[in-house]
Amino acid sequence: MIDFLAVFIVFFAVIDPIGTVPVFIAATRGYDAKAKRRIALISGLAATLILLFFVVAGELILKAMAIPLPAFQIAGGIVLFLFALSMIFGESKPEEEVRLVNKYHETAIFPLAVPSIAGPGAMLAAVLMTENARVSLWQQVQISGVMIVVVILAIFLMLMASKIHNLIGNAGAIVISKVMGLILAAVATTNTLAGFKSYFSL
Repeated sequence: MIDFLAVFIVFFAVIDPIGTVPVFIAATRGYDAKAKRRIALISGLAATLILLFFVVAGELILKAMAIPLPAFQIAGGIVLFLFALSMIFGESKPEEEVRLVNKYHETAIFPLAVPSIAGPGAMLAAVLMTENARVSLWQQVQISGVMIVVVILAIFLMLMASKIHNLIGNAGAIVISKVMGLILAAVATTNTLAGFKSYFSL
């Protein structure tokens, strides 16, 4: 048996369902309520499949390609940082929002499924916490179950985000987007620096 509470806390921290809400609001400003619901469900499903893929094959792929885990963490941090910059300096004109209305599938995958839910930290945690050398198959199934519960919680919070949006409006969503971008930039920098530290400690 695994320590369910400890595993839940780890995945809650790296997936950050609460932190996904402002990203969802900012990324879906130009969509109607129905499209937002579909985006939330698609992003949650996609994130689940991605994280399960890393549970099953992540370690094998990295080893087969001779990629150390810290290098993966550095790359993930850089990608997250680039997304954070797009949130801070990205286009927010109404015309851009209209152009995105029929592209909710793309929005669901990026930036919501990746990197907001299944970000580099979550992918790394999925690989490290199910390391084949020290975790049995049954324990890997249990860990995966806890991980899916956290993703479901993120989906639920995204589905509730429309009510939050109604309260704060588009102007509030823009402000949240900029602030969240700064926070994500800091998180990405921390991940990258931690990756460099781990890499040079090998």
